[in-house]
Amino acid sequence: MGPTEPLMVQSDGTLMLHTVHTVLDADGGPAKDQQGRPLTAEHPRYAEARDALASFAELEKSPEYLHTYRVSPISVWNAAALGVTADDVERTLDAFSCVPVPVVILERIRGWMDRYGLLRIERMGDGDRFKLVAGDETALADVLGHASVRQRVEVDDEGAVFVDPLERGTLKQALIRIGYPVDDCGGFVEGDPLEVRLREKTLSGAPFKLRDYQRRAADAFHAGGAASGGSGVVVLPCGAGKTVTGMAAMEKVGAKTLILTTNTIAVRQWKQELLDKTELTEEQVGEYTGECKEVRPVTITTYQMVTWRRSKADAFEHLSLFGRENWGLVIYDEVHLLPAPVFRVTAELQARRRLGLTATLVREDGKEDEVFCLIGPKRYDVPWKVLEGQGFIASAACVEVRVPLNEEERVRYIGAGSRSKFRIASENPAKTAVVRTILSHHEGARVLIIGQYIDQVSGLAKELGVPLITGKTPQRDREELYGKFRTGQVPTLVVSKVGNFAIDLPDANVAIQISGTFGSRQEEAQRLGRILRPKSDGSGAAFYALVTLASKDQEFAERRQLFLTEQGYSYRIIEAQALETLIGNGGSAVPPSALGGPDNPGGMN
Repeated sequence: MGPTEPLMVQSDGTLMLHTVHTVLDADGGPAKDQQGRPLTAEHPRYAEARDALASFAELEKSPEYLHTYRVSPISVWNAAALGVTADDVERTLDAFSCVPVPVVILERIRGWMDRYGLLRIERMGDGDRFKLVAGDETALADVLGHASVRQRVEVDDEGAVFVDPLERGTLKQALIRIGYPVDDCGGFVEGDPLEVRLREKTLSGAPFKLRDYQRRAADAFHAGGAASGGSGVVVLPCGAGKTVTGMAAMEKVGAKTLILTTNTIAVRQWKQELLDKTELTEEQVGEYTGECKEVRPVTITTYQMVTWRRSKADAFEHLSLFGRENWGLVIYDEVHLLPAPVFRVTAELQARRRLGLTATLVREDGKEDEVFCLIGPKRYDVPWKVLEGQGFIASAACVEVRVPLNEEERVRYIGAGSRSKFRIASENPAKTAVVRTILSHHEGARVLIIGQYIDQVSGLAKELGVPLITGKTPQRDREELYGKFRTGQVPTLVVSKVGNFAIDLPDANVAIQISGTFGSRQEEAQRLGRILRPKSDGSGAAFYALVTLASKDQEFAERRQLFLTEQGYSYRIIEAQALETLIGNGGSAVPPSALGGPDNPGGMN
């Protein structure tokens, strides 16, 4: 702790982190520029503090000079699941704080930490009965005082608390809502055995082996088969090989596996990866989609498929897939998108091993606690910038280009309601010229242009004369266009929200976001993720976010960037006119090194 440290901790759990500090001159006073203004620079301890805080706090706001974090029960419990202690948190806060840390927040954090694992679900012998036990009888009495808990358990005359197997998940939901995360040590059914072995060479003959962090992630999830493992979430950046990590977990579990993912493209990518990198055969891997309904030892389906029903009054016809086979493992790809009906059925699946894979635990619906108690706590996490530094994902330069509205659109904007304001600003027609400017300077690059609104992306694709992919594009056409993009036959694609998830386009090195979903942090992360796969030539990537100046679009863009800021990415902010001038003079909005320098034909020189 000291007056020059960057952090201020408030008693309500708010953490204020200064990103810059005042530069001092030789006499120890504030240095000034030619206009007499104080000179500032990035605080020398900012990056270190940011990385330390990310383990137990969530970034809420990130204006240029002062970032706001918040400590919450879920952020602390996930930290506890990774072995972080209350003493670790206290040491971190004290090390970076410029003033004394309020005792009240330290006590609150310690209280949350102490509650993690205070209650446990344990199996009784070899049967299917479970007990809720506590390290503190006061805690047990406290939770039994809540009707939501009491109605889900059975208490005998001696005070022992028994849990029906079908109530295992709903009990954990009830308990976490009153502030008691449960350590579920009840173990799992083994499921029907299935040998899954990773290859040493892919089908093309290329050497294949797990990266160290993929192996560590699988080990952390499986925990050697112990009752304390086998459920939880692995958090890895897009492009870091979450699918391979899932396959490593399958190898360790060695049982029939159900895989849920976001769309049919992702289903087929999973199948292709499984056949390429494991010794599973075509007959062992099934696709369960609208086009093909195969139930096999490894079955891959979509969230949309299992939650489909003919009308809101009808039953979900395919949810029975969960109970149709004796699955030993259920993998939830992009677990942050898990829909409510799957939460409900997952509450009944607590006897099955459950692995969530995601690039971000952020859920815009606030249901992080549902993921925590039903899928499991965070078992493994690695910062994006760490893997970037090791060369496992591409380096990326992020640029926010602020585009003004013309006078006619500005009049429309002023007279519109709040929601209409956002759409008018998002669909700002002046963004088209900026897209052209960026494309002209990335000649030879593989470019994805991603937008929220169908009219906007359709009009832009037509004006640019490039292919368009939306939710209405037939599956066969999508796969054909993605294939042509991979080979370079089609160097630029315009995509709607379908481009947010599960597109395997390793050579994409430029993304231009023309509109987004209000303040969706997960969406911003996924869109940057489209260009983070390592490039064959070792070059980097550029991500452009086009936002309308001084509008709701700009306001929500600041929120969308929160997660990436927390991961260590920063946005260079530049106005559209300045961008055109800069590029017109042979300059660049991103460092030449970001795309591989002047020898890289996709780079900005």
